[in-house]
Amino acid sequence: MITIDNYNFSGHKVLIRVDFNVPLNANLHITDDTRIRAAIPTIKKILSEGGSVILMSHLGRPKNGPEDKFSLKHIVPHLSKLLKVNVLFADDCIGESAKNAAADLQVGEVLLLENVRFYKEETKGDEAFAKQLAALGDVYVNDAFGTAHRAHASTTIIAKSFPNDKMFGYVMANELTNINKILNDTERPFTAIMGGAKVSDKILLIDKLIDKVDYLLIGGGMSYTFAKAMGGKIGNSIIEDDKMEEALRLLAKAKAKGMQIILPKDSIIADAFSNDAKVSSAPNDAIPDGWMGLDIGTETIKEFTDIILKSKAILWNGPVGVFEMEHFSHGTKAIANAIVEATAKGSYSLIGGGDSAAAINQFKLADKVSYVSTGGGALLEYIEGKVLPGVAAILN
Repeated sequence: MITIDNYNFSGHKVLIRVDFNVPLNANLHITDDTRIRAAIPTIKKILSEGGSVILMSHLGRPKNGPEDKFSLKHIVPHLSKLLKVNVLFADDCIGESAKNAAADLQVGEVLLLENVRFYKEETKGDEAFAKQLAALGDVYVNDAFGTAHRAHASTTIIAKSFPNDKMFGYVMANELTNINKILNDTERPFTAIMGGAKVSDKILLIDKLIDKVDYLLIGGGMSYTFAKAMGGKIGNSIIEDDKMEEALRLLAKAKAKGMQIILPKDSIIADAFSNDAKVSSAPNDAIPDGWMGLDIGTETIKEFTDIILKSKAILWNGPVGVFEMEHFSHGTKAIANAIVEATAKGSYSLIGGGDSAAAINQFKLADKVSYVSTGGGALLEYIEGKVLPGVAAILN
């Protein structure tokens, strides 16, 4: 793997594509800095070797050009604090201000460019735009795993301008190493826990995992599509009626393979989608009309926990309940605790990006599992066996 460990950065201006797409509150303060902290070792390595660093990132999904709430200037104070370096800011990512700021950059300095998505050319993968970005530095490092599944200008197209001077940063290298480890070098039993609202988001993933794992535990909203497909009553629970045949196909495939898909036995149910709703419990296939399942129940927690504790490798993607609401967070918290306990006993655990990463951070358990992925969609596509453009651009 071509990483920053194989390169001497002395005297180089290094363009790093980072993923600083972090959540900001109403006062534009960062509420979760996981992605920023993940990039710090790569930046420090380059600075320590006498290089200077130019950072490119996106933030949010700006629709039509610059918007203050999506400006990366809001990241500067926190980034400066983490790096213990006074980070400079260019109010554009191309054009005169970016060119001048990059030209003036001295050894040991860090420059953050304005949001690359203020230009539609970024998401279109525009060659001319990528060349303008490339002109700012003489080495390209991709350290943005969260966007590796997009063939955007700053994540993929730009690499063409650096045929001999392109490589992965530590975030990208660690992501690929850890995902490959769980997919290819795992001890048995290997258990995957899939949650989230929709089966449709995870069909390809479940299909792939049936070939790889011993146990697949399914929770969250998607479990009700399975329950209804098998003839159960699910009340007002979330359902994808057009995916019931897919659910039955996946169950049949698992049975033929001799691996086990474990569906919830019971649910914590509510009479409305609210933390203040009336709460009860019911079997997963007998939820009364007017009620909806919002978390896994106590029997399911026990069964899932038992399987996790006897597993040697664990992949978790997607919460098993509406963990953002206190009354429906117990299942997700129990899964997190079981994974932590298994990890402490020597199991290997990978938490797969997106909401699972948010949950493990919310419960302050991120340092007690083997690896927390920074990529949601990128991780899923990689496990599904798709070629990630951002990865291919460095390897080719």
